[in-house]
Amino acid sequence: VQLQASGGGLVQAGGSLRLSCAASGGTFSRYAMGWFRQAPGKEREFVAGISWSGGSKYYGDFVKGRFTISRDNAKNTMYLQMNSLKAEDTALYYCAVVDFATGEPDSGSWGQGTLVTVSS
Repeated sequence: VQLQASGGGLVQAGGSLRLSCAASGGTFSRYAMGWFRQAPGKEREFVAGISWSGGSKYYGDFVKGRFTISRDNAKNTMYLQMNSLKAEDTALYYCAVVDFATGEPDSGSWGQGTLVTVSS
């Protein structure tokens, strides 16, 4: 499956963005999916994960209720609604197929990320 993230941009602290991850070339509804991010000079970190049906979701500790992951299998698309953004959320955001039990991404599924910049 090929993945393409979009929806990033420049936003002021406290603002919101919705990221999208469009899938093609595979059976999207079969896969658990996740969002990851990597800030300059930092390691990649897990943001959120969602089961193949959308019925189960989990988040990185830093999210603290600010982000919501969702998916629309009919549209082969996953979303990340980000509210109350902080400067420290500035990063390149990626989507990937994940092992839902471990949260580990399938390295072969990385697509181009989308840049989120939060100004303080």
